Amino acid sequence: MNTPQQVAAETQPANNNGKRQRMTALLVIVILIAATAYGLYYFLVARFHEDTDDAYVNGNVVQITPQVSGTVIAVNADNTQTVKAGDPIVALDPADARVALQQSEANLGQTVRQVRGLFANDDQYLAQVAVRQSDLSRAQDDLRRRLTVAGTGAVSQEDIAHARDAVKSAEAALDAAQQQLAANRALTANTTIAGHPDVQAAAAKVRDAYLANARNTLPAPVTGYVAQRSVQVGQRVSPGTPLMGIVPLNGVWIDANFKEVQLKHIRIGQPVELTADAYGSSVVFHGNVVGFSAGTGSAFSLLPAQNATGNWIKVVQRLPVRIAIDPQELEQHPLRIGLSMQVDVDIKNDSGSELASAKNTVYQTSVFENYGDQADAEIARIIAENAGNAGTSGAAQKVAAHAAKAGASTNTQVDPKRT
Repeated sequence: MNTPQQVAAETQPANNNGKRQRMTALLVIVILIAATAYGLYYFLVARFHEDTDDAYVNGNVVQITPQVSGTVIAVNADNTQTVKAGDPIVALDPADARVALQQSEANLGQTVRQVRGLFANDDQYLAQVAVRQSDLSRAQDDLRRRLTVAGTGAVSQEDIAHARDAVKSAEAALDAAQQQLAANRALTANTTIAGHPDVQAAAAKVRDAYLANARNTLPAPVTGYVAQRSVQVGQRVSPGTPLMGIVPLNGVWIDANFKEVQLKHIRIGQPVELTADAYGSSVVFHGNVVGFSAGTGSAFSLLPAQNATGNWIKVVQRLPVRIAIDPQELEQHPLRIGLSMQVDVDIKNDSGSELASAKNTVYQTSVFENYGDQADAEIARIIAENAGNAGTSGAAQKVAAHAAKAGASTNTQVDPKRT
């Protein structure tokens, strides 16, 4: 007969086994539920996303470099400060450039006056042609009268010979005057004072000197923050010397370095959600994929890996993917170059392309356009002041009329040999 203690000892292991079985069953159910939930999450959500924390803010650093040599006399901006496009940020000593500009302007004015004299010489040479034509007509008349009375003995043969020589001399003088007119017209034909080659050459020198003088002031090409300022007042600089950088923070982008196995379904135009370590997960940026790098980082490194040497170990490569951020969100929460980002790309729609539809980005500035216009205005002013009232088109018409008249009278002259 079993005692109560023996019965309790026999029933206790049975109860423990039942509890253990229930706990095991419950654990299995929980694991199945978790696996099912994760499977549903993966097939419905997770498999349509690619993420990485190897992403950083990148942007343009516009270098300020002089185009002419000179000594720095003013620096109007420093690191962390903002400048607007067109603001003068560095000034060089303009003394030498101003002297060169004044010399070129004086040379242009002198050249204009010389060319103006060429147009005025047309009238002078036309007058000489008219005088020589009159002398030739008088000599021909004298020869004709002497030949008329030669048979009566009233005029000696010597006088007739002298008259013939006078006609030949007048013809030679007329020919010389016509050649002088033709030579001067070759310098002024089909042109104006402003369009004359000599004036254009002098104007080009003025334009060059004007630009050299204007380039002593270095404007900001873009609006942004000053960084890496190295220029100092009194420093002697030469063309191409880096003086400072300007970073336009309104145009930064994200370079997300995805593993090569993650790139299978990433396409241009896909939406992206980003968070910055500087703002935390409470601030979410939105953007889209705009392009892929042409190669991995190791391919463009200073010493790229030589995998063909035999000492080769496969390393998973990463390819930079450029991501553009919504400008309004970027304005509300500015980002700086180099900050770390968390990137999540929605790859559900992978119908886009990787390279073909990438849009070309154009960077340009208009702060230097006015230099040429100002130089042209200065050249026009100098030409107008030195050209006077010489209307080149009217002068050309006048020259043509005189030349036609002189040519007509020359063609009707009497040949003494025919008499």
